Amino acid sequence: MAEKAALIGAAIVTAVSLSACGKQDSNSGKKVTIEYFNQKKEMSSTLKSIIKDFEKKNPDIHVKEVDVPNAGTVLKTRILSGDVPDVINIYPQNIDFQEWAKAGYFEDMTHAPYIKNIKNNYADSFKVNGKIYNAPLSANVYGFFYNATEFKKLGIKPPKTWYQFKQAVKKIKASGKAPFAVAGTEPWTLNGYHQLSLATVTGGAKQANKLLRFSAPNGIKVNNPYIQKDFTRLNLLRENAQNNWRGASYNDAVVSFANGQSLIMPNGSWALPMINQQKPKFEVRTFAFPAAKAGHEMTVGSGDLALSISSKSKHKKAAEKFVAYMTTPAAMQKYYDVDGSPVAVKGVKQKGFDSQLGGLSSLAFTKHDMVWLAQDWTSENDFFNLTASYLMTGNEQQMVNDMNTFFNPMKASN
Repeated sequence: MAEKAALIGAAIVTAVSLSACGKQDSNSGKKVTIEYFNQKKEMSSTLKSIIKDFEKKNPDIHVKEVDVPNAGTVLKTRILSGDVPDVINIYPQNIDFQEWAKAGYFEDMTHAPYIKNIKNNYADSFKVNGKIYNAPLSANVYGFFYNATEFKKLGIKPPKTWYQFKQAVKKIKASGKAPFAVAGTEPWTLNGYHQLSLATVTGGAKQANKLLRFSAPNGIKVNNPYIQKDFTRLNLLRENAQNNWRGASYNDAVVSFANGQSLIMPNGSWALPMINQQKPKFEVRTFAFPAAKAGHEMTVGSGDLALSISSKSKHKKAAEKFVAYMTTPAAMQKYYDVDGSPVAVKGVKQKGFDSQLGGLSSLAFTKHDMVWLAQDWTSENDFFNLTASYLMTGNEQQMVNDMNTFFNPMKASN
């Protein structure tokens, strides 16, 4: 979710060949190497296993899986310099993806046979100028992980309304446990909480962006009733987090939750593998962001393991074979069995509501599942930071000022 790329003219894109055989194409009879740029670092070992399965079936192709810190920033730099990986895990709701697709950086997949393996017409959700440039294989969903074992002991049911949520938090605090595990030093982990807060108080994603992105310049006010409700939801988090949450990392928050110190962790489905690595001694379950009324709960997400192919790849046929394999039940069943996020590939057996991610995945691809609000923004990082800043200080006027500063430049195109 990086800043919008300023793309001028037609870029001459050259993919880097990592093959020891030089520039041979996959049809030449010689083994070729394609680069797979991964942004799902927590799933790296599983992806490597899937890649081995693919290579056994395609011995003339080697897939080099690449993981780097700050993957989004690195990817932007590489694409704008013309060093485009053959296959890229890229998030298709992002403005940068949309701009790069328009500029011709990605292969048109509209008529690719493997797109038919994706159910619910999910790939159509991310079309650019009417064409498909990305194969979204799974979706992330954001909400709350909770300690179901302790909830039962305390007589707490997963809340469906905001009132029930406040009562649950009050009961947890009275028990001596911390209600929330919060990563204060990694604002991106709080993005879903804030976006869902705004969507549930306004009535939906479109209504939230009407308040934020499509209002008049400087139109976000402290005394706006929706903003006031937003403050109450942010305050519930900032006033009920674990000790030392302001200095806590993503990993610290996961550990606080997994060891039972905190009973609720706001985060996305991507956190489940990290939670399970800690081997928690309780049942892990999830619930969606509560609304004013039951039945209006929401989650937020988008394409997560989502693959695009460089339009200038020197090994395009090999890249297409790899993406096609990733759209098969064999590949994505192995992925789902570890990741647990909702999968859009036909034929994958997925768990029901009474599973770790069931409280969120049951809402995937429904009207209760909104795409990240930044699909209509030109950037997102500053929104992360203003959310974290408010949680640190509780300064209402400063947050509103920061929101106006963030959204005002976007409004020039309204």
